[in-house]
Amino acid sequence: MATFRLAAFQKLLERESVPVKREADLTSDYYGMLVFDRAKMKKYLSKEALKGVLDAIDNGTTIDRKIADGVAMGMKAWAIENGATHYTHWFQPLTDGTAEKHDAFIDHNETGGVVESFSGKLLAQQEPDASSFPSGGIRQTFEARGYTAWDVSSPAFIVGTTLCIPTIFISYTGEALDYKAPLLKALHAVDKAAVAVCQYFDRNVNKVIANLGWEQEYFLIDEALYHARPDIVLTGRTLMGHSSSKDQQLDDHYFGSIPERVGNFMIDLENEAYKLGIPVKTRHNEVAPNQYEVAPIYEEANLANDHNQMIMDLMKKVARKHKFRVLFHEKPFAGINGSGKHNNWSLSTDTGVNLYSPGKNPKGNLQFLTFVVNALMAVYKNQDLLRASILNAPNSHRLGANEAPPAIISAFLGTEVNKMLDLIEQNVSDKKMTPEEKTSLKLNIGRIPEILLDNTDRNRTSPFAFTGNRFEFRAVGSSANCASAMISLNAAVASQLTEFKKEVDEIIDSGVKRDEAIFQVLKKYIGICKPIRFDGNGYSEDWKVEAAKRGLTNITCVPEALEAYLTETSKKLFTDQGIFNEKEIEGRVEVEYEKFMKKIQIEARVLGDLAINHIVPTAVKYQTLLIENVKGLKEIFGDDYSTLAGNRMDIIKEISEHITAIKLKVGEMIEARKKANVIENEKEKAYTYDKTVRPFLDDIRSHIDKLELIIDDEVWPLPKYRELLFNS
Repeated sequence: MATFRLAAFQKLLERESVPVKREADLTSDYYGMLVFDRAKMKKYLSKEALKGVLDAIDNGTTIDRKIADGVAMGMKAWAIENGATHYTHWFQPLTDGTAEKHDAFIDHNETGGVVESFSGKLLAQQEPDASSFPSGGIRQTFEARGYTAWDVSSPAFIVGTTLCIPTIFISYTGEALDYKAPLLKALHAVDKAAVAVCQYFDRNVNKVIANLGWEQEYFLIDEALYHARPDIVLTGRTLMGHSSSKDQQLDDHYFGSIPERVGNFMIDLENEAYKLGIPVKTRHNEVAPNQYEVAPIYEEANLANDHNQMIMDLMKKVARKHKFRVLFHEKPFAGINGSGKHNNWSLSTDTGVNLYSPGKNPKGNLQFLTFVVNALMAVYKNQDLLRASILNAPNSHRLGANEAPPAIISAFLGTEVNKMLDLIEQNVSDKKMTPEEKTSLKLNIGRIPEILLDNTDRNRTSPFAFTGNRFEFRAVGSSANCASAMISLNAAVASQLTEFKKEVDEIIDSGVKRDEAIFQVLKKYIGICKPIRFDGNGYSEDWKVEAAKRGLTNITCVPEALEAYLTETSKKLFTDQGIFNEKEIEGRVEVEYEKFMKKIQIEARVLGDLAINHIVPTAVKYQTLLIENVKGLKEIFGDDYSTLAGNRMDIIKEISEHITAIKLKVGEMIEARKKANVIENEKEKAYTYDKTVRPFLDDIRSHIDKLELIIDDEVWPLPKYRELLFNS
């Protein structure tokens, strides 16, 4: 057996499950112990500082320097008591990860020593080097100044010995260089727009909160096997590997009994997550072997997004403790399901109403339908933008692969909600309803509470599915920052709600009563956005044809999809609401072009190296053994050897053909890469990599995978799928 695989298997045989114990009898005993939450604030802050920070959290007021100093003093005291020696501004740059620079709680004292110190100025703002973070041309390499600013709405937390303070990250000239700053602006926009619409139904509504519940899918593989696969280490996925004879055909892994070793990892992960106030609720086996899922209780979208970034980092750390590696790539293994991160999204009011739950009376249900229809309109009008927010190099392998929603954006509603929309479209007159129509419609709408929330089937093929009291944006990839999708979705809904209120008010101003005006606008919208409603099989070829007839787009090319950000419609959507300026939009698209190109570039380099340095030499050695065998047969049997050695001769020839093809295609791929690399325009370079370099990845892989089936298992250099996927 090849050295790589042998060493990996030896380590695997020595592996034992790491036992874990819960921290206490009840999760509530230690939940949030490492979070500077409201309970800690009450204990460690003065009344003045507490009032100031709570006003900032709840009402968006500004914290002055005096209050910030008081908060910093209390936060430092709590952090030091819990073992912290350093602090950091924790932010989310456009790298799809998180960033932090740690500083110690020390400063010089008057006697030449040091004293623990932390001020409001250090809490509120820091100046990390911004030169090496992606900016899409917003910042030049020599322009190093950037600022992080405290996000008061997301509580500080402790990791190890470091106090982590969630912050936004902006350039010296004020442009956002992260995901959090525009997300906060998008959440503010949807709050403002939704409150204005809610006022039609309840004057007591003063705030609307966008909620998010993410479902994080992931793979676990043994660390010994991980290190024996350079392609996984360097790209997060397998660039070669023939499918296992058994994988997910029997569906026996899905919701199956969790392996003991994996279960211990999950328990350990939950323990650490609860300390950080991450409300993980669900754990289970997913469809593919060695694939799992963790999901939390829903939270306000900004905090939920922070928690998702935190838990992805935490999962990597806990996995190492259990001698695992966690894979977040959307498609780490060909031929079996990849991983998504379903974003369950809803809006709720400060009066305790979920705007996507049917009401208890006709007024409540009219509000429910108003928000459902406007969500559909937002998705219909911005389908290309929503696709652009979730389509990247790794997710392009997953979308539409009979395991995830297709690249065609559509919305599933279920039978009952569809009936209600059809009822409005059919029965509401363009100008004025008769008393009988009003009564009939209100009575029918009023019956919605009699319908169970889960009375409709779920549609796993729908990118945007209504699931009872929320919409599930299923197309988001497992490695993504949720903020990308949440920025576009909340911005689109905010814009649509603003347009809806404007139209309704114009009708009311003409003398029409409020409910009748709402019905008229809803009817018009239901007709306009009808093409986006689809409850059938999104995987079918028939749907592709039908979607095209409806005017729905089906863009699978990542660079092409990204262009949706640059349309006048998208630019107006973001700039009108103050979420992005044009420079920021163009900069972000530039970053996405560059990330796409570099991911393909890295994969091409890794595959080329592995093909030439691992696979071809192994194939040549095995071919040589076969040749020696044939020579031996000829020496023994003379001219009769050809009959006996015919099978081996065929194998020798087949190996030669694959070796020749691999070397030829690797050479062509290198030349294609060289030509693409001299292109300076990032958009053009991304398109070129997609069209001229990316196809080689599948072509070269096909020859390698066929060699894997031919060459002696004892000499094959890399762990195979059957070994990677069945080791927990």
